[in-house]
Amino acid sequence: MKSNTSLNQRNLWPTLSTFPIPAKALVTAIIVILSIAMTGALGQIIIHDIIPTFFTGSHPEGHMGSDEPEVNTKSEEDQSRGDLFAEEAVEAESEKAAFHTTEQFVWTLKWTHIHLFGMNMIFFFVGGITVFLNYDVRLKTWLIVLPFLGVLVDIAAMWLKGFVSPLFFWLHIPGGGLFGLVFFWVSLRALREMWHPTSN
Repeated sequence: MKSNTSLNQRNLWPTLSTFPIPAKALVTAIIVILSIAMTGALGQIIIHDIIPTFFTGSHPEGHMGSDEPEVNTKSEEDQSRGDLFAEEAVEAESEKAAFHTTEQFVWTLKWTHIHLFGMNMIFFFVGGITVFLNYDVRLKTWLIVLPFLGVLVDIAAMWLKGFVSPLFFWLHIPGGGLFGLVFFWVSLRALREMWHPTSN
């Protein structure tokens, strides 16, 4: 059975280990910067969403599970942010307005289109790096496609949570977990192939 390395050599397809030093430096810089951004995003999710959702006593404004009625002291921008189960729209206002003009719809549309652009741009870069990994074609194809599916599941969770049931928030876990796992797997593999090729 031929190894992945021999297949790549036969097809004259370059791998990360054969990249010149400037190209390796570029790929490394991309991975490092994106890793910092992804870590920051994870921290934001933990502090802004998970802690207020499951540890409501630590959030001063009151969230799900609080015995005190929530006082609307937040700014308009803050009202569209909060715990994972929160419904951002004001129900009375939503009943009067047309569906496409409700706060919930406008906020969800704004949030999802920004994240679709942002998250997919990350995986355009990661997919470009994946193409040059020393893996077989099938595995590389899955590693390229899966993060985009994860992003779509994560975005779908926001719409379903807001308009169908708060229980759909649990879709954030497989969606975010999928693209997060692939990102860190590809990043670590790429760094190893570039800077420690003998350990592959």
